[in-house]
Order: sequence, then structure tokens, then C-alpha cells
Amino acid sequence: MSEKNFGQLGPTFQKSLIKVIIEDKKFAVTIIDVIESKYFDGPYFRYIIENVKEMYSKYGEIPSYDTVGQKIMSENTKDTTTSIHIDTLKNIRDHELTDEGWIKDTAMNFCKQQVLKKELKLVEKIIENGDFEEYRKIEKIIQNALQVGASSDDIRDVFENIAGALEKDSRLPVPLGVTGLDNLLKGGLGVGELGVILAPTGTGKTTFLTKIANTAYNQGKNVLQIFFEDNVTNILRKHYTIWTGIAPDDQIERKEEVIELVKQKESESTGKIKLLKMPSDSVTISEIKSKLRKLHSEGFSVDVLVIDYIDCISPEKSNFGEEWKGEGNVMRSLEAMTSEFNLVIWTATQGNRESISSEVVTTDQMGGSIKKAQIGHVVVSIAKTLEQKEHNLATITLLKSRIGRDGVIFQNCKFNNEYLDIDTDSQNTLLGFEEQKTQERANRAAEVFKKSQEKKGITLTNQ
Repeated sequence: MSEKNFGQLGPTFQKSLIKVIIEDKKFAVTIIDVIESKYFDGPYFRYIIENVKEMYSKYGEIPSYDTVGQKIMSENTKDTTTSIHIDTLKNIRDHELTDEGWIKDTAMNFCKQQVLKKELKLVEKIIENGDFEEYRKIEKIIQNALQVGASSDDIRDVFENIAGALEKDSRLPVPLGVTGLDNLLKGGLGVGELGVILAPTGTGKTTFLTKIANTAYNQGKNVLQIFFEDNVTNILRKHYTIWTGIAPDDQIERKEEVIELVKQKESESTGKIKLLKMPSDSVTISEIKSKLRKLHSEGFSVDVLVIDYIDCISPEKSNFGEEWKGEGNVMRSLEAMTSEFNLVIWTATQGNRESISSEVVTTDQMGGSIKKAQIGHVVVSIAKTLEQKEHNLATITLLKSRIGRDGVIFQNCKFNNEYLDIDTDSQNTLLGFEEQKTQERANRAAEVFKKSQEKKGITLTNQ
């Protein structure tokens, strides 16, 4: 990209950038002091960004669309271009945003380069003067230039608002609907937190995520459940099964009964639940954000976002088609969304081949990047042996929790995929599980030895 201005990226980029600055206050304050109107192409974009910068400088906050519009109207009532400025502002407001991550990074990198370029000219003059004692000054100039875009908003004094930190309900947890996990997570996953379900293929990730979505709705939350590989009808019938206790295959024959029970559940909750089928391997985080904003503009503010599953989300790409984000960056972007949109996010990821035959699935059996486990606030795994599958059982493990105790195993839980019935009735620690398995192996060895001796006519007595 040329360092001349944003004009080379086209009007859509510039429109998107101004939209992000006005709507994303956190990003705006990191760039507003270093972005200049001359970086934009055309008088109308430049005029709007000048007004945004002026109002930020005067009042210390990023103005809204309405505030910018009022300022333009009040100062240019006789200006024939006023209507064009207002139309441009409205066009920016109505613009559907895509590739938000790339737009932010590109704009920030450009502004950083401009600041660095300016400061390097100053450094060059100091060097040309041959003043070697000014090295520290040069070092400080460059360090300050490299700090462009860094925000101190998240820095918190330890002694600030002590009472607020001790508020009992500060996390605002949303239950999963699985008692053992809800207890360990102190009520569920909280607003601003990201949970990950780790499981081998065919184990029940969709079942678990659907139960989480359904439980949140029953708690009066607004839920958006995004999925990539199932069809809408299958997901709908899974929800109907939870509410009615009628298996998906039986719902057609008992249609009237299902309709009555489902409508009854609809009347009991103050929340809403929506399903969104998206194409696999082509959807980016920016597109999901765009969907959330669109729903919000329509009056549906999402409290809980369930994504089935993260492995189907593609990294962001630049306009040149270069992939610049991997799985870790996708996960990090997802984590950032919890704060940006003030919601709870649950997603899932596939286990590797080794996880398929494991009695307990651990984080080292996660497919792809381990960053998915490192970034998640909570990681829960599901394991099923062939025998457990036959008896509708599973082993659920709380592998990681930033909230409280983890390393807890729920062995042989009820896990019925057909009826979406998950119940934790026993638990063990990871260490206790290993000790138990060791004892079981020892007992089996002793039993085999005893039987072999009995065949030889030798009777063993317990000492």
C-alpha cells in the first residue's frame, strides 16, 4: 500500500473506516489522535473526520452520528454542500461493514507509518548534526513513535473501586444446564467470557452446544446459535426435543402435541432464540460481527452467542487475498467479541485422532492450534468409549477454568444425544481418575492370575 492516502483503497474502505471510528469507541480513541483528514480522498470524507476529531478534542469523547450531523447543520445552514455532507454521513451509517479486522489493522498500520516517517526525519537531522550525546533522545523519539495506537484504557489501579470488585453478581453468569459444571463455574459462563467444548467427531458437540443455547433462552436471554454443518430443521427439532421430551424422529407423528408444548415454552421465556446457518470454511469473524450489528439494529441484542464450531471460521484476508490470521488469531478475535458486544460466547473444536479412543480427552488432544485452549476462559471436553456410546454415557472433564476449580472429571455421565439429556451424577479429579485406572488395571491382573492358578488346582487365600 502506498503511503500517500487511503484513496488508493477506494471509497468503500474509507466509508468503512469512518463507520468503525464512530461506532467502535475503543478503537477510535487509539487512532483518533494520529489519523488526519488529509489521509482521506475527497472533501466529504475529510470534512466528516475533521468534525469527529474536533469534537473529540473539545469534549473528550467520540461523537455519535446524530451529534456530528447536528454540528454540520448548525455550522453550515447556508452552505449548499450541507446536504451532501449529511447524505454522506447517512450513507456511512447505513453501510454494511465487512472485513472489520483488516480495515482496523490497515488504517492503524498506515497511521503508525506516517508518525514513524515524520519522527525518523527528526532523527535524521539529529544524526546529521553529529551530536552523539543525543542518542538517548533518538531512542526516546523512536520508542514514542512505536507506541502509537496503544491504549491505556484497560489499565486499572488496584485500589480503585474495591467495593465494585467484591460485588457478588459482577460476573453475571449464564447456566449451561449441566448441574455439575454450573456448580464448578459458579453459576455458568459469565458475560465477557469464552467457553470451548473439545470433543472428537461424532461425540456430541452439537448436542452440548444446543443444550447450552436452549438453557440460556429458558433463562430469558437472547440467544444466537450459528452452525455450519447441520441443517436448520435438525437444530430446530433438537430444541423441540428438549422442551417436549419427544425424540426428533417421533415429532412428525406427534406434530400437534409438539406445537402446543413449544408454543407454551415460547410464552414462558422473556428471551428470544434465533438460528443462523452459515457456509463452512468461508465465514470470517468480521462477517459474524456484521450479523450481530444488524440484529442489534433490528432490536435483537444478543446475550449469548453459540458457534458450532470454531474450526469452520476462516481467517481474515486482505484485499490482496493474503491470509494473515491463523486459528489463534481467530480465537483471539472471538475472545475480543465477548467484551466488544458484552456477551457470553460458547464454541467447540474437534479433537485429534488420538482423542477418538481416549477415555478422557485432554487439551493436548485438541486438533489444530493449542491457542484455542490457551485463549478460552473455560475448556470442557467430552469423551465416549464404544461401550459408553452404547449406553448413552460420556466422560465430561472440566479441563480449564479461569473462574474456579478445574481438573474435574464426571465419569459415566448420562449423555443421550437423541433426547439431549446430559446429567453429571459423579465426579473425580484428574489425579484421582489416573489412580482409579491404575487400581482397576491391578485388579484385573490379579483376577487373571487368580483364575490361571485355579485352573492348575491351586487355591489362593487373601492375606
